[in-house]
Amino acid sequence: MKSSKSGKVMLLHLPSHKHSPPTVNATEAQLIKKIPVVSDFPDVFPEELPGLPPNRDVEFAIELVPGTAPVSRRPYRMAPDELKELKVQLQEQLDKGFIRPNSSPWGCPALFVEKKDQGGKRLCVDYRPLNAITIKNKYPLPHIDILFDQLARAKVFSKIDLRSGYYQIKIRGEDIPKTAFSTRYGLYEYLVMSFGLTNAPAFFMYMMNSVFMNELDKFVVVFIDDILIYSKSEEEHKEHLRIVLNRLREHKLYAKFSKCAFWLKEVSFLGHILSEKGVAVDPSKVKDVLNWKQPETVTEIQSFLGLVGYYRRFIKDFSKTAKPMTSLTKKECEVCMEFEL
Repeated sequence: MKSSKSGKVMLLHLPSHKHSPPTVNATEAQLIKKIPVVSDFPDVFPEELPGLPPNRDVEFAIELVPGTAPVSRRPYRMAPDELKELKVQLQEQLDKGFIRPNSSPWGCPALFVEKKDQGGKRLCVDYRPLNAITIKNKYPLPHIDILFDQLARAKVFSKIDLRSGYYQIKIRGEDIPKTAFSTRYGLYEYLVMSFGLTNAPAFFMYMMNSVFMNELDKFVVVFIDDILIYSKSEEEHKEHLRIVLNRLREHKLYAKFSKCAFWLKEVSFLGHILSEKGVAVDPSKVKDVLNWKQPETVTEIQSFLGLVGYYRRFIKDFSKTAKPMTSLTKKECEVCMEFEL
């Protein structure tokens, strides 16, 4: 750690931030060259985000309930291995320009969550105190059933997953101090949209719908940072895929190649298997239901119902079957029952 001339403690160093051209992983570059249409867009699949996102027509805003004051919480305690990882991830985000030191009256505690897809820890912020005084964005997230209703007669699929999608959106300048988070190594603030902010999913959905408005429900389905392209023929898919990749290039939105898939006859998307035969439940999700631990609390019942309810379209008389468990979540329920999953 170093001290600046002003006496403020800084973590390692504060780099100057220039938007460098995106670079592609050498191995992935060779794979990209072999994929029709995709081979013309290697710049859409960088190894890392090139830096701060460009200025866009829209920026993420944090509107507060009138009359509220700044909220501040002490840092959470972390184990020695977590503190070591904290230094690494803080420096990485400083280097990319995603965060900077902060001295505002705001501050929510940082914490780690496990990454489900690739292991390791993700640095997040417990924004519950800030979210409690934030005016909620009512922009609707699309209903899964409605999304899949668009796929009739589709035979060819590609899916694209954006790379750290939230970090590709800037926060409105006046709202940056509100994102402050406290750590053992000081107070920092986000210049890009952070995980945990209550309106982040709705705003991201709004931005993606704006980008793909002309293509939605024709040959594109978007859910947050997941994009599905569907077509009735390979020739049609060639045109559709090129349009989508052009949109991403135009808006300087970047995808993670390792989580994308192209020219598929069958694709896993949002927990479902899609093909020309229609929509089916992803077998891995069926396994999750079968292996679910028997619920013992209202919260656990709600979690289980949330999972199985996601697939209610495949379950005959779902409401009737789930009613005994649904009843147990009501405050006035005093029934004690035993059941097997």
